[in-house]
Amino acid sequence: ITDVVNIGIGGSDLGPYMVTEALRPYKNHLTMHFVSNVDGTHIAETLQRLNPETTLFLVASKTFTTQETMTNAHSARDWFLQAAGDERHVAKHFAALSTNAQAVAAFGIDTANMFEFWDWVGGRYSLRSAIGLSIALSIGYDNFEQLLAGAHAMDRHFASAPLQQNLPVLLALIGIWYNNFFGAETEAILPYDQYMHRFPAYFQQGNMESNGKYVDRDGQAVDYQTGPIIWGEPGTNGQHAFYQLIHQGTKLIPCDFI
Repeated sequence: ITDVVNIGIGGSDLGPYMVTEALRPYKNHLTMHFVSNVDGTHIAETLQRLNPETTLFLVASKTFTTQETMTNAHSARDWFLQAAGDERHVAKHFAALSTNAQAVAAFGIDTANMFEFWDWVGGRYSLRSAIGLSIALSIGYDNFEQLLAGAHAMDRHFASAPLQQNLPVLLALIGIWYNNFFGAETEAILPYDQYMHRFPAYFQQGNMESNGKYVDRDGQAVDYQTGPIIWGEPGTNGQHAFYQLIHQGTKLIPCDFI
């Protein structure tokens, strides 16, 4: 195997893609590809560069029914079978990151090659579950375990640190302060490291899919702002694109510099 193609969307794509780019200095000999868009050109442009004999496909879908992911997965399967000719070979070149064994088997993937995870794992956090297999294949499992250890350390900090020293709490309070008291409707995330170029898109989902609601947990309409519009680009690129508005425009735009 020389190439690995992760087929997913949302949390099954944004997180693994972000981390494999961020940890590129640790990558091994495998070339990673990520396909998410269902428009057809994304999968077509990826496949034309690959050799079916040396390619492994990871189909990442908790339910194995996500329309965009399964459309791309079937396109990849059809392309593979044009060369392989025998459907039995699908089991050797496709693995599933899913909880739906029946649908995985129906697709032609051996359920022994199905990497399961719990139903309660949301897509926004799933890169640390089996959905992160593409990360582990890219940087090696020892490095992947270090990634998990770092996430666990932050979980422990959040659960135990006093509020005035609790980093996630402080960031959340700053966000509420700007959003509800200063009327800032957006927040820019500006990583000054090209390896982190996918982090704004990743965190855009993490924040906006979590907080982009107009009712509370009891279904009651809220009378406050629930979350800003998250956007951003790598730092120096942004300096020559939109920093003019940040510095001298009429909008208040809080910025996170990384």
